[in-house]
This record gives sequence, structure tokens and C-alpha cells, in this order.
Amino acid sequence: MENLYYIAGTKNIKNMEKKDQKGNFKTTEYGTLQYSVFITKRPGLNRELPSGYESLAWVPNSSTLIYGERDAVLVDTFLTAEASQALVEWVESSGKNLTTIYITHGHGDHFFGIGLLKQRFPHARAVARPDIIEHMRRELNPVFFNNFWTSRFPGQLPEQIPVPEPLNEDFMELEGQKLVLVDTGYTDTALSTGLHIPSIDLIVAGDAAYNGVHPYMAEGSPETWLQWIAALDKLESLNPRTVVAGHKRPELEDNPQIIQETRAYFQDFMRLNKVTSSSLDLFDRMMELHGDRANPGSLWGGAVAAKS
Repeated sequence: MENLYYIAGTKNIKNMEKKDQKGNFKTTEYGTLQYSVFITKRPGLNRELPSGYESLAWVPNSSTLIYGERDAVLVDTFLTAEASQALVEWVESSGKNLTTIYITHGHGDHFFGIGLLKQRFPHARAVARPDIIEHMRRELNPVFFNNFWTSRFPGQLPEQIPVPEPLNEDFMELEGQKLVLVDTGYTDTALSTGLHIPSIDLIVAGDAAYNGVHPYMAEGSPETWLQWIAALDKLESLNPRTVVAGHKRPELEDNPQIIQETRAYFQDFMRLNKVTSSSLDLFDRMMELHGDRANPGSLWGGAVAAKS
């Protein structure tokens, strides 16, 4: 059984005041956009993680609804059928017309719920950048899918997992406002994007930024972690007032300082990587600095990758 959370945040274009967070959808005058975030929590399943960190071995995923007076765009979905069904019901409760489901990158925990959303919202377009769609197809390759996903979540995944349509432009529109794709390059995987909504100074960062959670590093290397820092610099240059991370602790605010915090995490990791001799030593030194973050299995995967 997954634990499901609802965290709401709204912004008004005209005065940029952050509204109170009571968990209900609000309608403002025409021309404004707002956002709300739904978070699900699932177990962290890195079986090689050193013992003693069981209380932190959980992973929160976020899905962001950007909406206006009538229409809405959803950014990313969830992994399991249970969480995805809860997401469907949450989006339906908004009363908005879901026009688009945008997927930031090709990891399964961000797109496996597309099919269930499409069942409830058949007119909504699910879209992603064409090269990211190819990454998704590799995730769905039966050999990889069964060995990686089914083995970890037996009987929990949606039965039908379609891939999105290609989005060939670098922006979408929602009630006259632009939602601009940001190419973040190599972050926790080789191809990733975020979404920038300039009218409300919002960035939905996908997995480029993490909020109170250890970044997933198992696919990376010292070279790609430098690219990740460059991606964070790129997001920061957009001067957002709000940043939603693809993985965030439910109780934390969507403060843009998470960009700096994620960058500092990698700077600490790369500094300690140079002065440690083993994965365990690197892991332990990082936990001394960042031990309050959830999902230390991701840190362990990064420590193993750094020393391999």
C-alpha cells in the first residue's frame, strides 16, 4: 500500500503572491495560471544498501498540475497502478479539462501511469520530446522491463503502458500562456527536460533538482555529474520563484533554493570522491552531510558508480 499525499501551491500572475496551501483548487480571474502538486511515497528497493538506514528507505514522486480557468497540463505521472489511479482521481477532482500530459524524461516512474490517465481523459494528449520517447521504448523492452521493473514491483504495474506522442516544438500553450521546455541534458539519465512557465516564474524541474531526497546517481559518472551541475546552473539562470522537484519530501516547500542545495550535494560528492578510497567510505561521509534526505539507496548507487 502506497502512502499518498496532496500538496497544493498556487500563484497569481498579476501580483505574484503565493496563496495559502489548503489542498483545494481555486479559480481566479481569466488569464491566471496556478499549480498544484500530488506526491506519492513508495519503498526504496536498493537491496545492497548498507544496513541502518531503513527508516529513510522510501521514495517520493511528484506530479504537477498547471491549470487556468478551464484547462490544465499535467507534468509526469507515477509508477504503480495504485498511485496512478489515485493521480487520475486527483486530476478529476480539479474539475479542469486536462488537455496535455507532459513527460520530462524516460524513467518509468514518470510515465507508466499514462495509460490510466488516458482511459479517464481520452482527449488529453500525452507528449514528450522525440528522443525521450525512444528512451521510454527501451524502458518498455520486455527483457529490461521484466528484469528491472517487474522484478521490483511484481503485480503492481499498470497493464497498459503507451508511449507519448512526439512534441516537436519547444513549448506548449495553456490558456494563452507559454509553457517552455528546458533541455537539461544529462541529469539522472542521459536525456532530460524541465518545464518553465515564465508568467508565474515556475519551473517544474523533473529529476534535475531534488528536494529533501538523495539524487538518483546510478546511471552517472564524474563526467555526467558535472553536466548535471551545468543543468542546475541553467535552471537557476531563469530566476524562478518556485521550483517543483520530481522527487520531493511532502512537507517541503517548492523553494528555488533546492537548485542550490542539489548543486551543493554534487559538489560535496565530487569533493569527497577524491579523498575516499571505497564506496562505503564515500557513502558514510556523504551521509554525515546529507543524512536527512530520503532514499539513501540512490546515494549508495552513486557511490558504487563513482568507485567502479
